[in-house]
Amino acid sequence: MKSTPFLPLSLSDYEMSPERGFLPQDPPENLPDCAALNYLGHELPKLLSSRTVRRYIGEQRELLPSIPSTWRAEDYRAAMRILSFAGHAYVWEVPDQPVATLPAQLAKPWHEVAQHLGRPPVLSYASYALDNWRRLDRTQPIRLDNIVLLQNFLGGLDEEWFVVVHIQIEREAGPGLAGLLRAMNGAAGDKEHEVLSGLTSLALAQTAMRDTLLRMKERCDPYVYYNRVRPYIHGWKGSPTLPNGLMYKGVESYAENPQQFRGETGAQSSIVPCLDAGLGIAHAPDPLTVYLNEMRDYMPPRHRAFLQALETATDDRHRPMLSGYVRDRKFRSPDLWTAYCSCIDLLAQFRQIHIGYADSYIYRQHQAHESNPTAVGTGGTPFMIYLQKHLDETKQAITT
Repeated sequence: MKSTPFLPLSLSDYEMSPERGFLPQDPPENLPDCAALNYLGHELPKLLSSRTVRRYIGEQRELLPSIPSTWRAEDYRAAMRILSFAGHAYVWEVPDQPVATLPAQLAKPWHEVAQHLGRPPVLSYASYALDNWRRLDRTQPIRLDNIVLLQNFLGGLDEEWFVVVHIQIEREAGPGLAGLLRAMNGAAGDKEHEVLSGLTSLALAQTAMRDTLLRMKERCDPYVYYNRVRPYIHGWKGSPTLPNGLMYKGVESYAENPQQFRGETGAQSSIVPCLDAGLGIAHAPDPLTVYLNEMRDYMPPRHRAFLQALETATDDRHRPMLSGYVRDRKFRSPDLWTAYCSCIDLLAQFRQIHIGYADSYIYRQHQAHESNPTAVGTGGTPFMIYLQKHLDETKQAITT
């Protein structure tokens, strides 16, 4: 990307906070004056378990007659959460027999809400995780023993745990991203103590994120995930069972043409791309880099803008702001280089753990079950070989 003059960055400019990172304030559980949509959200796990989602939605004249003028931003996100889960439940109600057409009473409000939010009408990470939690005790912090999901497909321990682990990691990333900006702003102002302080905060956050990720298998079994959780989050781009995509009936701008959108995936989280950008880690072009660039279309627009701001933060030699500053002081300020290397190493550890999960939760499961595409992530793209490449490139950031 073309570099631009560096201006100090602030999380608050991008709908973020040092306490919660990309997570919003506590999402609303219900929508005001939307009884039909609220009912659908509450009853969806039961409708899906009885395989009556399609019948129920087909019997409704309208799920959302019109969007109330009083809706706040968080109401739009809550509506997107319910409509996205309902849309995927409708398509994948029988996982090996998806339908290729959405009825207008679901397609039209889903598209309208998605347009307002600047995202496609498909279940994305923002609705699956960022806007899909509540605290059991609102006087207590966001942590694994105090958060549950607002919306499920079938429900159950494995589905719940899989998502709340991601939510906890998002919360833990907040202080780390604040530290990353402190380090970058410090580098721009030649304040070495600020750079060191920021990198130290980032490493502490990354350690917490890594330790939370390591807990995934405590309550999410790979077999259950593959067969009871994963089938409902697939999209309709690169899908062997929906090769032409999905028709959204009644959406005029689509002109009766099927649409192809990727499924929900952790690759739509902004955390790792932001760490790559802020730490100056470059990935040589490959199919995964193309895919990850595409995933930005599924991020909330302000989060996407934050990532772009990090990528264009360069010094007067057109190098990434932070890594260029640290490298210039590698020998005369060894503490700074050590702190930077710790952040790179922790990011590599995070990627290594993720590769292990991709193997055990998806690749190995496919060896025993003839369902879902081989070695393909929920976004609909091959992953294993390129995940390893990106891990290697992360390590190379401090060895070359």
